[in-house]
Amino acid sequence: MTGVQTCALPIYFDDLGVEFKYLIVNDMDRKFGLWVNTVGFQPIPPGSPYPLKDHPSGYFFNAQKGRILHEYQIVYITKGRGLFSSETTRERQVCKGRMMFLLPGQWHTYHPYMQTGWNEYYIGFEGPVVDNLMRAGFFTPKNQILEVGLNEELVSLFSQALEIAESDRTSAQQHLGGVVLHMLGMILSISKNKIYEMGDVDQKIEQAKIIMNENIFKDIDPEELAMKLNISYSWFRKVFKDYTGYAPAKYFQELKLRKAKQLLVGTSRSVKEISFLLGYKSTEHFFSLFKKHTGFTPMEYRSFGRETDTEEETEEMEEQ
Repeated sequence: MTGVQTCALPIYFDDLGVEFKYLIVNDMDRKFGLWVNTVGFQPIPPGSPYPLKDHPSGYFFNAQKGRILHEYQIVYITKGRGLFSSETTRERQVCKGRMMFLLPGQWHTYHPYMQTGWNEYYIGFEGPVVDNLMRAGFFTPKNQILEVGLNEELVSLFSQALEIAESDRTSAQQHLGGVVLHMLGMILSISKNKIYEMGDVDQKIEQAKIIMNENIFKDIDPEELAMKLNISYSWFRKVFKDYTGYAPAKYFQELKLRKAKQLLVGTSRSVKEISFLLGYKSTEHFFSLFKKHTGFTPMEYRSFGRETDTEEETEEMEEQ
């Protein structure tokens, strides 16, 4: 079993409540694609030096000179405030509810204000799984300060990671990798929605979605919709796509096709009637678009949908 067990250096505590652990990673851990090197929590009282001592040489940190890490780190501030800067980020204030996303091979520095101190949770990790997330644009060097607010579930995940690291059981690294992915998913979701909440962006997008749903049997010009919402079309298109995953026109098309499916299965209207009702230019255009989207012609979809409904009704009757 020793071939797959994670080795770890002792976990450290002191009278300030500091808790941190550095892990040794083996070849099997690396095959998983995501591994954790360090995890910790440290409260820095006002007037205290920063950073604390006793960190291994690979993590030596002089706040005035900064440092370069070989790993990713997320540092979550839950109390106090301070400053952060990096090669791609001008000096910015970090306060409670904000998270710093540190990148491997990139110079950075951060520290709490002497008058406030701060509480920080951190976890360091690396691997091709995270590299792929970076390449896909989920995290970028241009946005290293993430607004997540004070979140009990995130704090709980950091505490869980510390407990797993302390236990040092077989496959602990794989368990830690899962925790890190959970964290990253939460951070992405929370920080993106925080952006939308600022300036009532989410309300504008939700209003647009409602207008589309209420006008499903009409044609909607996305540019006119943006004007109606009193926002620029270029901004509206970008934010709408970020928020829903679809450009406005594509989203409206998806709504129409979903309605078409409902009408095909739930009514006896002809394909021509449904096409006309939903405002398609021609039956041929509707036919082509529907087949491209579903893989079925409208009549095939109707037949398949009704057969499925009949089978389900028969099964329910037999169960009774």
